[in-house]
Amino acid sequence: MNAKEVFEILVREHASSLMVFIRSLVSDSAAAEDIFQETMMTAWKNMDRFDRERPFGPWLRGIAGKTTLAWYRQIRKQPMLRAEELIEKMDHRLTEIHALSGDTFNEKLEALKDCILKLPEPYQDTIRLRYNEQLMPAAIVEQTKTTLETVKKRLNRARSMLMTCITRKIQQLGNSL
Repeated sequence: MNAKEVFEILVREHASSLMVFIRSLVSDSAAAEDIFQETMMTAWKNMDRFDRERPFGPWLRGIAGKTTLAWYRQIRKQPMLRAEELIEKMDHRLTEIHALSGDTFNEKLEALKDCILKLPEPYQDTIRLRYNEQLMPAAIVEQTKTTLETVKKRLNRARSMLMTCITRKIQQLGNSL
């Protein structure tokens, strides 16, 4: 198998989770697509530097993180949190998710969708507003007529509940095989 074929297989396997990673860092859809494309071009150019003994996903997210930081510097805009810290947290979360026993990212995504539906209504609304509608916490406060502290707590608790639920679902999936 040549380098191009290996690269295509690895990209197919990681493209969805990479886009999730980038979209969690950049709310502008067009910019996220540009960062994704730039990440892929950089990865292809540097494929000979990839250590085949290590996982491809974290390597690809490392490139995407650096590309995202460059984008923020270029537009001279700071992300809400310190960008390096946010990238590190997102990379850690995706590494945890990929470590779960489900075979594919799509299985994990289906588990996430099911788990979101099981959240209490206020948590579902907060997650929907933050991630589907790409609203920042201050805008969610206006939509939900709550406080910023309430929104932050709901987001943190919802994320924790989702991780627990997804882990349980993926483990059940693995046990049923």
